[in-house]
Amino acid sequence: MEGITHRQKDCAMNNLLNVSASAPQTKRRFHRFQQLLKVLAANLERARTRRLLGQFDDRQLSDLGISHADRLNELDKPFWR
Repeated sequence: MEGITHRQKDCAMNNLLNVSASAPQTKRRFHRFQQLLKVLAANLERARTRRLLGQFDDRQLSDLGISHADRLNELDKPFWR
């Protein structure tokens, strides 16, 4: 380490500190991204099940205990609700 100046050591130490300081921020971003994916998956599943509900005939709706009015009410909802 004879060829390294004091300034270079300080610069290297500052870089190490910057990396460790950014780790919590990276974890937060990853957590937010994870949450976004979970919400997106839930919305897609809701839209899929509503499409299936729209394909049921009256007998199938009756078997499930769902009235025609309940079905229409559910189909009118946006996918995020």
